[in-house]
Amino acid sequence: MKNRIQQLSFFFSLFVFSTMYSQYTDIINSNKPGFSESPYSVGSGVYQFESDFFYKNTSTKPTFLKPHTFGLDLFFRTSFFLEKLEINTQLTYQRETIDNDFNDGLSKFTLGAKYLLFEPVYKDATKEIRSWKKQNTFDKRRLIPSVGLYIGMHTDFLDTIHKKNSMSPKVGVLLQHNLTNNLNIVSNVFYDKIGTNSSEIYYVISTTQNFGYRWSGFIEYQEIFNKQQESLNYGIGIAYLFRNNFQINISGRVLQEDKTKGFYSSLGISYRIDKHQDSYTEQNENGLQIKDSSLPKYNKRQNNGFFARILRIFKKKPKRRRTRKRKRN
Repeated sequence: MKNRIQQLSFFFSLFVFSTMYSQYTDIINSNKPGFSESPYSVGSGVYQFESDFFYKNTSTKPTFLKPHTFGLDLFFRTSFFLEKLEINTQLTYQRETIDNDFNDGLSKFTLGAKYLLFEPVYKDATKEIRSWKKQNTFDKRRLIPSVGLYIGMHTDFLDTIHKKNSMSPKVGVLLQHNLTNNLNIVSNVFYDKIGTNSSEIYYVISTTQNFGYRWSGFIEYQEIFNKQQESLNYGIGIAYLFRNNFQINISGRVLQEDKTKGFYSSLGISYRIDKHQDSYTEQNENGLQIKDSSLPKYNKRQNNGFFARILRIFKKKPKRRRTRKRKRN
């Protein structure tokens, strides 16, 4: 009981910290190498791939078995219906070895979606040019988290050794506290494998700190409750932004599962194909939005013909002012 209170006290203290993420950012924002998931979508027109090569080694008492697992975890994310809605897919291929026996195959194939329900608005301290105090005062609204909802389904398109002969849903609440522009906390609560004998509830808390433009580090805690046992793990890792659309990362974890102890390590890359386009409106010199004319499409095509384009060169064009409505970073 005392150890549990110390653990909760330690991770509660992490909530005095949080990078700000919007739906779309100019650089890649990956959930790797942590197990937590941000409530934010990758943004429309983005196709993001996140991967981890992982190795897990455990020892079991009193049988003294030492199973170890090597595998690849793939996570695909995109958004094309709504800016706040993300569709994702997770696949895990692993090879588990116990003594001289081994099993390998696809162990996870999950389809999911998440939606950003709420995002707080913060003050822009850079506009406070007359007061140093106001520029550096902590905005209490940063204590309010962004909130997202996750809904997923574990499919049974797995290799024989991992088949469950059924599909099971997964739901979760995703929170993110952005207490500064370089430090954030992501916390998740999931109800997983609903309706099965192996159903479980787990939570994960992850704190990420940016060190300059390219480097970031994280610490993480996860605890899982199910009918058979209670397990937990502590993780730490770093990520390096190689290019705006390319990240590499490495992590390590200490595992404790009932009478089983071990470690988990991973090396991964995240890459995105960025086809995002910012929305914009065209305005005239009076600041009013310019709307498309009601000409039929046929007439529009005629007006865009070769001779029409030549004659248009000699016509005086009305002055227009274009403003871009970008998402906040």
